[in-house]
Amino acid sequence: MTGCDTQPSMRNPEISSPTNERIKRLVRLRERTQRDEEGVFLVEGDRLIDRARAAGRAPEEIYVTPGHPHQDHPNSTIVEQAVLDKASYRHRSEGIIAVFAQFSIGLSQIELGETPLILIAESVEKPGNVGAMLRTADGAGCTALISTGSGTDVFNPNAIRASTGALFSVPYTHASLIELAQWLVDNKIALVVASPGAETDFWNTDMRGSLAILVGAEDHGPSGEAARLAGRTVAIPMSGISDSLNVSVSAALLVFEAKRQRAELSP
Repeated sequence: MTGCDTQPSMRNPEISSPTNERIKRLVRLRERTQRDEEGVFLVEGDRLIDRARAAGRAPEEIYVTPGHPHQDHPNSTIVEQAVLDKASYRHRSEGIIAVFAQFSIGLSQIELGETPLILIAESVEKPGNVGAMLRTADGAGCTALISTGSGTDVFNPNAIRASTGALFSVPYTHASLIELAQWLVDNKIALVVASPGAETDFWNTDMRGSLAILVGAEDHGPSGEAARLAGRTVAIPMSGISDSLNVSVSAALLVFEAKRQRAELSP
């Protein structure tokens, strides 16, 4: 290798069998029960892993193919390409899979600032929607994403991929609806709930103050309890045969309307 060559030298795989116990564990970590039991999750691909590390998240383990730039990382294990493909949730790895510790903050640890804008996901189960909501929260500069209810899994591989790494930049926590309601009251944050049956369209609602926007599960929307706790319920006007939007699309419309209204206050 010449002095100008920046490519890492090729090293022989340390794991070359899909029946290796460490590979079988990576396969098991695709399932939430196993991830939660161990308190870890998987991240695939250089871009997402680099974004995790840039946010201060250090991988506990790294599995790479021979010649990968991260092969000399202290926690790296070199794996034959076909074997790493078996471990990938998409069955086609990008040459690197890393194991990270799960993380979350408490409600009291959220730095609210002067005029917080919180996005709340109530029982949103589909990983792609969860990831898209994280991406929206990041793009709109939301203070935090909070999940409530059941089923939301931000550490699902599809959620992480759909977030394009926003999981590592957006403060996240989970709380019961009762805990969340009290926290909102204590911090003087108004709650707006998206509901198809609301009489007020979302663009006719003042969203300039301290605000939390709640969107509900994909199949039935917000719970009755969430609607009762809301200071305001708002609707997204619909036409045609569709009676609802994808939950992540609804969240994006509401959050960016709040962002637009707040921009009008700026000098």
